[in-house]
Amino acid sequence: MRSKLLACALLALPPAAPVYAQSAYYRHVLFDNSPPAATYFYSSGEGVAPSELEVVLGKLPVEAQHFLSAPNALRLHWRSRPGGSWQAGVQMVNFPNRSPEVSGRALFFWVYSEQAIAARDLPDFVLSDARSGLQVAEFPGAFTAPEPLGKYTGDLPAGRWVQVQVPFAPLRSASVHRFHPERMQSLYFAQARADDVDHTLAVDEVRVDDGVAAGSPLPPAPTLLVATGRDRHVDLQWVGTDPPQLARYEIQRSLEGGPWVAVASQMPGLHRQVDFIGRAGVTAQYRVAAIDRDNRSSAPSNVAGAATREMTDDELLTMLQEAAFRYYWEGADRHSGMARENFPGDDRLVATGASGFGIGAIVVGAGRHFITRAQALARLEQITRFLAHADRYHGAWSHYMDGATGRTMPLFGMLDNGGDLVETSFLVQGLLMARQYFDGGDAREQALRERITQLWQGVEWDWYRNGPTGIALNWHWSAQWNFQIHHPLIGFNETHVAYLLAMASPTHGVPAQLYYSGWAGQDERAIKYRSGWSGQPDGDHYANGKNYFGTPLEVGVGTGGPLFFAHYSYLGFDPHALRDAYTGSYFETLRHMAQINRAYCIANPKHFAGYGADAWGLSASDGPTGYVPSAPDDAHDVGTLTLTGALASFPYLPEASMAAFKHYYRDLGATLWGIYGPRDAYNPTRGWVSPIAMGLNQAPIVVMVENYRTGLPWRLFMSNPEIAPMLQRLASAAPGR
Repeated sequence: MRSKLLACALLALPPAAPVYAQSAYYRHVLFDNSPPAATYFYSSGEGVAPSELEVVLGKLPVEAQHFLSAPNALRLHWRSRPGGSWQAGVQMVNFPNRSPEVSGRALFFWVYSEQAIAARDLPDFVLSDARSGLQVAEFPGAFTAPEPLGKYTGDLPAGRWVQVQVPFAPLRSASVHRFHPERMQSLYFAQARADDVDHTLAVDEVRVDDGVAAGSPLPPAPTLLVATGRDRHVDLQWVGTDPPQLARYEIQRSLEGGPWVAVASQMPGLHRQVDFIGRAGVTAQYRVAAIDRDNRSSAPSNVAGAATREMTDDELLTMLQEAAFRYYWEGADRHSGMARENFPGDDRLVATGASGFGIGAIVVGAGRHFITRAQALARLEQITRFLAHADRYHGAWSHYMDGATGRTMPLFGMLDNGGDLVETSFLVQGLLMARQYFDGGDAREQALRERITQLWQGVEWDWYRNGPTGIALNWHWSAQWNFQIHHPLIGFNETHVAYLLAMASPTHGVPAQLYYSGWAGQDERAIKYRSGWSGQPDGDHYANGKNYFGTPLEVGVGTGGPLFFAHYSYLGFDPHALRDAYTGSYFETLRHMAQINRAYCIANPKHFAGYGADAWGLSASDGPTGYVPSAPDDAHDVGTLTLTGALASFPYLPEASMAAFKHYYRDLGATLWGIYGPRDAYNPTRGWVSPIAMGLNQAPIVVMVENYRTGLPWRLFMSNPEIAPMLQRLASAAPGR
């Protein structure tokens, strides 16, 4: 009976709408919550004796007992003495494509103390429009003159949250440059009166805003809350209306019949959250409230209950795939159906390659019944209609497009305003998977297949040779800049599928010999390119032939490079079927790359924290200082582990990948598991966890796990009629034939 009731509740929920509120949210929020950790990574602090400030490795501690926005706040614990000083800063989260400006006329934040603090004993605060501290005039950047916090709070009462409101207009710059509030990046607290007394202050909900209009009604209560128990966590989904005054949703839990406690928050526009309990066999009840920007709460939603339970390995893999699949289903662009580059990020920005990967994830989602075949068909119709009218450059799409218009968005600079052949290759790989999946005889599936065929045949692969005598494919072309981005596609890296598709094209194909002059080229440019990537001669002639940690590497740069080299080109293209003059089996080559990557992490020559037999996977991902292509070598290993590195390697090392998954989920899931499954990356040495999920990293998990389980994506792609003849031509083109 309980399962029937749950099924009815799930059916009652409307189809999950794509998320589109993140850009607006992050134009206001400086701090809302910290990932579960002892310290907040995007903070800094220092005390100068004899004054004292509590910091851990230069970071502010997280306050888990007193918070406004669950599950935590920031803690300022200081003692100001004559002759000393201290300062503590909170910086904006530096995730990719975040809007560079905030929006509002004032700064708002909340403070709390268990003991009353006189206004004169509260610290000063300073605002900065740079991220690099208060010595920023030369960057250029600017900071305000110190303002006494007590001026805005008065005497702080004990045990009560007080909102601070700081209008920007009266603030004056203390720098040689004008302070720009819309560019604000940091909030600093600093020593004021030296009263030689210990004080502790919790700080939460730091945002830039215009305030809540007087008389604004309470936000409506969320409805139709559904809770689904998993292995170590509970999935929660509800229906919300997201009125303008809404600040967040608050998730409240009653554990084993105990009191209601706020355990998590969620931003407006997202109606899903996970509660990571950490063990199986736990029963919990949940309710959700809508909280406005004055911290007023709606009535709670309905109560929904669930229990965690020990899952089999097969069930765990389904759970993993379904969670990562949601990135492309619930998190897709609402206009185009395409995948966002990262979440949180820029609502406008859709990524061509990530969308190709996402199409593969949608096909898997339909096959696994996460969605119906009809839903998947409708999404592919939406995507292909968008692609048919989006900007194209001799048939190739740009790297990034505006999801509402299809116009190119040159994120990487002024030369990036044209076609990107590699991203187009990833997209076409996904489209060809979908063309074979939707093989029904009804008119809609036939029309979809025809549209995909038109898109595929419209890519002018031969144009990207830069003339009929070009010896390699080129990555970019622009009508304005032509081939000014001089970037030939030279292997071994993630671009293998570009050559395979270019050779397979029935309309704009390239000769198979281009594979050996370009991808596996032996000219000076190719040799320098490969050695430049790895910083060593191993593999600079494409063939490698060395052994690393007892494992041979037939081809590849250095010790193999990042693991996305073994994933992106092979989501659909089955490496079992691929061989050339340098290796008899690309599947074995890729398996060896994964083995070397794992063995390196076990050896851990740079002694980073957290590495081991069940914590491996050096690949490209977000990092503490931005995007990083981590690899198993001295130059590219910075202590950042990318979860997709191990989890998308299931076809190659299933036992090791499962061990990594169980470690990441069961042991570290409170930090590493989110609404879209595994977070992008983490760096335990630096205490950093990525705040984002990336379109390039979630789909390889979905698709490659399915290739391990059933081989469906490989079978679909390889069944395209253009592939087998291409492989025959490649075999005939081998040097010496």
